Amino acid sequence: MKRFYGIYVAIVTPFTDSMKVDYDRLRDHADWLIQNGVHGLVPVGSVGEYAALDDEERAKVVETVVEVAAGRVPVVVGTGAPSTQKAVGWAEHAKRIGASGIMALPPINYNPTRSEVISFYQSLSDVGLPIIAYNNPFDTKVDLTPDLLAELCKLEHVVAVKEFSGDIRRIHEIYEKTDLEVLAGADDLALEGLLAGATGWIAGFTNSHPKESVELFNYAINGKVAEATQLYRRLLPLFRYDSTPRLVQSIKYALELVGRPVGKARAPRLDLTNEEKVSIEKASQCI
Repeated sequence: MKRFYGIYVAIVTPFTDSMKVDYDRLRDHADWLIQNGVHGLVPVGSVGEYAALDDEERAKVVETVVEVAAGRVPVVVGTGAPSTQKAVGWAEHAKRIGASGIMALPPINYNPTRSEVISFYQSLSDVGLPIIAYNNPFDTKVDLTPDLLAELCKLEHVVAVKEFSGDIRRIHEIYEKTDLEVLAGADDLALEGLLAGATGWIAGFTNSHPKESVELFNYAINGKVAEATQLYRRLLPLFRYDSTPRLVQSIKYALELVGRPVGKARAPRLDLTNEEKVSIEKASQCI
């Protein structure tokens, strides 16, 4: 059994009408996802709006999710931060409170050298928690290529990669060059990734559609391609929003449409336009 097998939900951070973190709703949402069969939770990632939280809020969000999970599913904590010191601090906090691992973006806000990227992950590896390296070359200036991952996998605790480059061929090359586990990183490439050999999926719209997502994963992992494809085509109109700049607002609106509102996204993210809402409503009706 793989360490990070299954669907790990990049869980949203709910807000009240006054834009304070709604911890009660977070508890309810995390529990609902677990009850609907997801395999793990990933708080304070991009979907969790980590950059819009202050340190106290961020720590409490993570602590809340770990508390609710209570060992029922693993919790993998996002450590995105502008410095190695801050990222390591979040990794140490995750370890102290009993998280199962961390999901680590490379250095952000500038274009680091190859040696700086390796040094950064070495510092995180020294904390001692299993690490999912997060390859998101669209939002960072770093592309964790298969060749670079071949170097990173030599670090003791770098054990997996969330692959979000959009190039499915990468999955095969990663397996050729490393012993890392691969998790699909984009909802609208989830089936392709799973059929290419990914054993996990870090998902966005599973926030609003956990049962359908788990069903899709089970079809794919068990080789039921026809059934998986039929379901996937119903989900794709909504899943495509996972690869857009408005993904957080779109996921939160999808939750509202299924009767589980979690509030708006924090600034600088703006509300969806009426046209965008209508488009998401139509996509949701396909499911």
